[in-house]
Amino acid sequence: MKMEENNKHVQPNSKEEGVQRLNRILSESLIKATDTYKTPPQIIWVDNSSIATLGNFSASTGKAKAKKTFNVSALVAASLANGKVLNYRASLPEGKRKILYVDTEQSRYHCHNVLERILKLAGLPTSIDNENLDFICLREYTPSVRIEVIDYALAQDQSYGLVIIDGIRDLLLDINNAGESVEVINKMMEWSSKYDLHIHCVLHQNKGDNNVRGHIGTEMNNKAETVLVITKSTTNPDISEVKAMHIREKEFKPFAFTVNEEGLPEIVEHTPEKEEGDKQPSRFTYQDLTSEQHNEALTAAFKEKPIKGFDRMVEELTQAYADIGFKRGRSVIIKMLKYLINEQKLIVKRDNHYYFGYTPAEIDLFHEEE
Repeated sequence: MKMEENNKHVQPNSKEEGVQRLNRILSESLIKATDTYKTPPQIIWVDNSSIATLGNFSASTGKAKAKKTFNVSALVAASLANGKVLNYRASLPEGKRKILYVDTEQSRYHCHNVLERILKLAGLPTSIDNENLDFICLREYTPSVRIEVIDYALAQDQSYGLVIIDGIRDLLLDINNAGESVEVINKMMEWSSKYDLHIHCVLHQNKGDNNVRGHIGTEMNNKAETVLVITKSTTNPDISEVKAMHIREKEFKPFAFTVNEEGLPEIVEHTPEKEEGDKQPSRFTYQDLTSEQHNEALTAAFKEKPIKGFDRMVEELTQAYADIGFKRGRSVIIKMLKYLINEQKLIVKRDNHYYFGYTPAEIDLFHEEE
């Protein structure tokens, strides 16, 4: 009897609290004609086109090995220096000069390399911690913990003006879960608005097409202020191109960069690639690829296993070489396969199997087991 009386007492209060909460949200959300709002401060530009404002979020996308993190390093360095790096020009206002860089994918060693690269690009010493740059590695944690840590960090320091999330996919358990995707994008909008900062996210493109991966990619395209796409040049795999996939401001002229001997991105003169469907120049052949580029593509194609069958071999080569920027048709890939077998001796063919990175003894053993 007493329990029932307690429940009766709690329920009205809970309902009243819910009503008060909704009234507060409704009041805060109401836009009036008599209200005045300041134009959101622009903080990052490419040439004279604004790509980032406080209170919004943007993204970079591209296929694997397109040098997305090199591109983001330049964007962060420009913001840290309040100057220009590559074609990015940045100016963070007083009180919003700090940057939070969140990496969800790489090891601490590789995160430290990115941190050093940013400092070098900004013209700052690498032997001293910079008070305006916080770099955190969340690789070993679950998606929910990553979100919780970011939320806590932003609540603790109101001087962040730019937040980088390198690997937004890792804030979800399932990249194709529509509900999860909406929740994460809502978090981006909540953080950017609540703390008056700009968030720039990094997300991969699909291997088979130029679409951003999963439901999270669809939501990002719909809600982001700017989406940059970084692609490897098909005429020179050492060059990466940057252009706007979506932008609210006027579109900027695409630019290109390469990575110099010091491991830093630098601008190069380069004719922008034609859109897919246009005839691409074929000056750059498979014979012009370096041994490192061949090894990178072949490692990805074989995945440390033999490949059975000619057609499958051609399919794997086509995809792997496209991923490093050498996108060619079937006839060229077939010629390259012969070149890799007969001239370069990188691929060994035995019966209907193809091998890469195997010793003759290992190949013999494989055939005995078959």
